[in-house]
Amino acid sequence: MLDALTLDQMRTFVTVAESGSFRAGAAKLSRVQSAVSHAIANLETELGVALFDRSGHRPVLTQEGQALLANARDILLRVDAMRARARGLGEGIELELSVIVDTLFPIETVGLALNEMRAIYPNVSIRLAVSPLGGPLDGLVERRFTLGIMVGEDFRDPAIARQALSTVQIVAVVAAHHPLGLSAGDGALENAALADHLQIVQSDPSQRTVGRDFGVLSPQTCRVSSQDTKHAMIRAGLGWGRLPLWQVERDLEEGRLVRMPTTALGRNSQVGAEAYLVHRIDEPLGPAARVFGEALALRCAEA
Repeated sequence: MLDALTLDQMRTFVTVAESGSFRAGAAKLSRVQSAVSHAIANLETELGVALFDRSGHRPVLTQEGQALLANARDILLRVDAMRARARGLGEGIELELSVIVDTLFPIETVGLALNEMRAIYPNVSIRLAVSPLGGPLDGLVERRFTLGIMVGEDFRDPAIARQALSTVQIVAVVAAHHPLGLSAGDGALENAALADHLQIVQSDPSQRTVGRDFGVLSPQTCRVSSQDTKHAMIRAGLGWGRLPLWQVERDLEEGRLVRMPTTALGRNSQVGAEAYLVHRIDEPLGPAARVFGEALALRCAEA
């Protein structure tokens, strides 16, 4: 009967599938291999299907196993979330609130929300980091931070819950004295013309974008490790690039930077990217984290 299924069996099944072998799964679970094999065999008996093809050197998921793996993962995520919520209901105020923020998100807004949290919980310490691209997701997956703010849709994980906050406007800009800036009034440029000029590109501190580029249109690139460096290099006229509007709005108003003369990077060289407040579903949020999240959401709604 299906009622005889256990969470331990499902966790063993998922671990073996992700590890690639019964031996590796057993090592990850700190069990002997025979116990893992026995748990999988019992699960197959309960379900009435073979989850693994054992005819080769390594066990391979059967079609039935591949289909049921998604169900097992979903069940385990829901159970972990339930346990986290239960722990959170019984826990007191955090000693520290750790937050990792996408470089594209306006950090001053984070500071204002932290001020509101501190007004209620003045004894809670704060650990704050800013990181681009896959950095915030890594910070949560590796349990180095409690909360994160991510911008865009490129990085997702089923273990990470997301709450939409606001839209961050990203604009492609170039220094007014750069050749592209001087030609801004001569009509829209095609992609081929952009390839003749250096593009300033943000490097990813994580390994999540290995072999991938986001919004890179020129074969000539200057890769930098921080958004402030990217901003400075664009203002210096080294090349062009995309930055959040909140960071370059004053430069645009005062004429130091101009929008890129192309429609290949969005209307008026601008696109919107959704910002999300994120956290692990299996980690409870304490009172300070909840107050911060509420204050941040309110600030974003009022902006």
